Amino acid sequence: MPFLHASRTLLAVALLGALGATSAWAQATDMSNGEIRKIDKATSKITIKHGEIKNLDMPPMTMVFQVRDASLLDKAKTGEKVRFTAELKEGAYVVTALEAAP
Repeated sequence: MPFLHASRTLLAVALLGALGATSAWAQATDMSNGEIRKIDKATSKITIKHGEIKNLDMPPMTMVFQVRDASLLDKAKTGEKVRFTAELKEGAYVVTALEAAP
């Protein structure tokens, strides 16, 4: 029996480590869905009509976000369905990742 307990503990630690090391996986599961309404490359801002943003406890709405990296806007197109992550940084809502919805 001690061997079985040790094996389960080792398996649990390995699984938790693998999940913790896979930040891309965690990020993908926390992404919100939306549709791009406007892109303003000059000010590095994007308007998104979005569903719930769970990490911000925000209901669905349309709003303007800043983008962390202006290059996120290079491939973005108005009307495109997207998945994105956003954070509240220094009083502003900022898109930190943006990809076309599958």
